Amino acid sequence: MKDLQISLLIDFYGELLTEKQFDAIDKYYNEDLSLAEIALSQGITRQGVRDSIKRAESFLFDIEEKLKLARKLQEIRSGLKTIKDSVDRIEYLNNRMNISTEINYSVGKIKKTLKNLDDLY
Repeated sequence: MKDLQISLLIDFYGELLTEKQFDAIDKYYNEDLSLAEIALSQGITRQGVRDSIKRAESFLFDIEEKLKLARKLQEIRSGLKTIKDSVDRIEYLNNRMNISTEINYSVGKIKKTLKNLDDLY
């Protein structure tokens, strides 16, 4: 794939693009088609496809700069991974030292909540 960041932005904001822009940028980044292949399917020139993709990229970067939704999701995912790793460590230590059934119960609730949050995206 040419650029994972663009693909992520397409997932977030692609529906805000015009139909032709979305079609071109989706085919270029997600389907890995060439400009010539996209031009043929859209009935326009390679330059027309390139211009459409560049306008779409600019729009996606501008909207992300304003809303920062993709960045926020990445930060949330990173934070959830840190929480999961910490909970796994607490569970391991608690089981190894046989400290508390309440800790195991709380660990189970946290893990279930993390799984539910992970299933959302």
